[in-house]
Amino acid sequence: MTSMTSLSRLNLSYNNLSGPIPSANQFQTFNDPSIFEANLGLCRNPLPIQCSAFDDGDAQAKESTVEDEDGYENLWFYTSTTFGFIVGFWVVFGSLVIKRSWRHANFQYLDKMKNRCAMVFNLDMA
Repeated sequence: MTSMTSLSRLNLSYNNLSGPIPSANQFQTFNDPSIFEANLGLCRNPLPIQCSAFDDGDAQAKESTVEDEDGYENLWFYTSTTFGFIVGFWVVFGSLVIKRSWRHANFQYLDKMKNRCAMVFNLDMA
């Protein structure tokens, strides 16, 4: 928004905005504090609240830190999801491949369940 040059009216009131109000280009012409009304987190001119914790450098540094943290969170999420899938898959299917008795028991169970479902379905249809 700071790159706009032909903005004549702007009303940002009641939008729950926060941070410093930009002071570049078109924003220098908006001197009425009422256009920023009810945005308690805003600071800098034309509002009487000065920004002590925010300046342009800090805001950019915070944004890059947040992006870095999001990148690490995504990396950990996908890594742990992949690891969990691989471990879970091989715990179930690896045990069926290795232990012949478990494999037979599993397939017998699945056959019984298939037969029960077919019987219930056939009884409902009759």
